[in-house]
Amino acid sequence: MKKSIRVRMTLILTISIAATILMCWIINKTFLVQYYQYSKMQTLHVTYEEVDRLVAKIVNHTFDKTQEEEADKISSDNGVGVYIFTERLETVYQSNYKRQEVASMLTSIQCYMYGVYSEFDGSRIELLDSMDNRFNIYQMHDGALKLNYIDLFGRLDNGYWVFIRTNLESIQESVGIANKFLAYVGIIATIIATFVMFIISRRFTKPILELAGIAKKMSELDFDAKYKVTSEDEIGELGNSFNILSSRLEHTISELKSANNELESDIQKKVQIDEMRKEFLSNVTHELKTPIALIQGYAEGLKENINDDSESRDFYCEVIIDEAMKMNKMVKKLLSLNQIESGANQVEFERFDIVSLIRSVLSSVDILVKQKDITIHFTEEDPIYVWADEYMIEEVVTNYISNAINHIDGARIIEVKCIQKEDVVRVAVFNTGENIPKEDLDKVWIKFFKVDKARTREYGGSGIGLSIVKAIMTSHNRECGVINHEYGVEFWFELDTKIN
Repeated sequence: MKKSIRVRMTLILTISIAATILMCWIINKTFLVQYYQYSKMQTLHVTYEEVDRLVAKIVNHTFDKTQEEEADKISSDNGVGVYIFTERLETVYQSNYKRQEVASMLTSIQCYMYGVYSEFDGSRIELLDSMDNRFNIYQMHDGALKLNYIDLFGRLDNGYWVFIRTNLESIQESVGIANKFLAYVGIIATIIATFVMFIISRRFTKPILELAGIAKKMSELDFDAKYKVTSEDEIGELGNSFNILSSRLEHTISELKSANNELESDIQKKVQIDEMRKEFLSNVTHELKTPIALIQGYAEGLKENINDDSESRDFYCEVIIDEAMKMNKMVKKLLSLNQIESGANQVEFERFDIVSLIRSVLSSVDILVKQKDITIHFTEEDPIYVWADEYMIEEVVTNYISNAINHIDGARIIEVKCIQKEDVVRVAVFNTGENIPKEDLDKVWIKFFKVDKARTREYGGSGIGLSIVKAIMTSHNRECGVINHEYGVEFWFELDTKIN
């Protein structure tokens, strides 16, 4: 059987209210009479201390007007009657007692003073408390007046006697009436509270049922249903959490589907990567095959003394040395590229002047530039400081300059520019010559790719330089690119001028 939270909440509240009212009823019935009596006794204690302090000030057994007014105030404030008298039964002060009350008071005083506690005229006296021989507190039932009192009788510090009386009304009857009324009110209150709680609880259970419906839809992978948050309480927070959960589950499932599709794509890419690996090995083999064949052929020629003259032998040796240097250069570039791509070469950011670095690279190729009759334009004079790995960026600039020298044509001009924009500087190297075919612009960064293979072979290029540039800029999280212009080609890269 389904256990409804609404019914359980109503039952819990009903039981709680009934239990609280019952507890109040039991406490009233058990302790209220004793508490009422205790409260009256405490009032007598306080009155005694106040009267004792007041009497200590009187002279010649008489209150002056001010003292009498103060005594009246003590009597009135505490709701008691006060009677002060001397050892000779001379009255010092007396509250406004009625005639029959005076007679009862005097009778009680005689009983307390002489220790006569026997019943008279149906009266009863019971000792309630005693305080260090200063005073005693009694409960008295006056048979004549049919009244109950609590009396304090004792001596003050200056030797006077004091009698303080307070009425003890029929508290038992009052408690009975109060408890009876409390029982009626409790029953009515419990019934009303049960009905009200049953109605109000719907406000709490309705959104819970709605959330349960949403959860069921979510279990069926239906994420369109959303909870309308109309409150800022715990239910509203739970509803908002359900909405967030629904959105995230939908997003996660979407990602899983995408990941599944990507996995399928990765499986296909794995096949492509195997093909690329084979192609890479084929390219390396092809690039090394020619120099190895040349070295082998010329070495065999030397061994067999095909030409005896020294000039031919020197030529054979130069070819062997040249081809070996090309192979060594390509292997070093491959190793450098592999280290950068694998992250073995960590980028060490430092602040340096890019203008000074460019001038240093241009100075190193000055002889080659003059030999090829090339004009270089670089007009930047003021230092431009950037944040990057200086060694790596020097290799980038060197590759760009070398690439420009090797592919220059036409007016034979190389232009190097530093273009500043906000927190970035763009370094651009332009050379006059033929454009790169549009379909090959994105391929120039691929290892061993050569636009003009015959020309690349002519100057000993391996098709790795621009791959190194791309890897270095990727490790710096910066961009690089190539642009065709009307009379030539421009390669560029960007660096930060401010640290982020």
